[in-house]
Amino acid sequence: MNHLLFDIDSTMIDTSRSGMRAMRDAGIELFGEGFSTEGIDYAGRLDPLIVHELLARAGVDPTPQAHARFRACYRGHLDRRLREPGVARSLPGVAPLLARLREAEDVVLGVLTGNYRETGSMKLEASGIDPSWFRVGVWGDESPHWPARREHLPPIAIDRFARLAGREVDPSSVIVIGDTPHDVSCGLASGCRVLAVATGRFDIAALRGAGASVVVGDLSDVGAIESYLRGRA
Repeated sequence: MNHLLFDIDSTMIDTSRSGMRAMRDAGIELFGEGFSTEGIDYAGRLDPLIVHELLARAGVDPTPQAHARFRACYRGHLDRRLREPGVARSLPGVAPLLARLREAEDVVLGVLTGNYRETGSMKLEASGIDPSWFRVGVWGDESPHWPARREHLPPIAIDRFARLAGREVDPSSVIVIGDTPHDVSCGLASGCRVLAVATGRFDIAALRGAGASVVVGDLSDVGAIESYLRGRA
């Protein structure tokens, strides 16, 4: 069985930076016009870490209560932004690739992302992808440790794949598909393979340098990508 873990932003979809903009909107609503997201690194990072950094920079004690308040406000602004026509789309090859993989009996689809569950699901739906297609999901707020790291997430996914199958799952049967060195490093740390796609901030050379098993420009060569993901290449 082939166990696949897709990242969301800049791997499967493009939402025109709606998430970053909605976080800024939330900060301005809660803390005033002086709130800034300038210089914050978003690519491949976990939402709880990003929000922690934003709160601290705004001079707000990042308590669980402050975090929950920001998260709820962010969700509202993201919903508004995603309703704008043309703001969200799936990336080249993603829709036909998912259609093929959903029909394959030797594939279990999963999501591994830094997004919160609710906002990541909203982004997928706005881009024409049904979150229910993914039988396993691991979200950015599910690390059992603090500070949270993306490397904490693949073991959770592997355990969920195993529970679904009723048996142990070899990490080498798991492929992480992502667009950042963070995606690469988290997969490799758990013994997974990594298919990196240069549809985000990082080019092919950077993703190869991070150690990805395979690197492609995008997912538009659906037949070749499917063959690799199903162990046929």
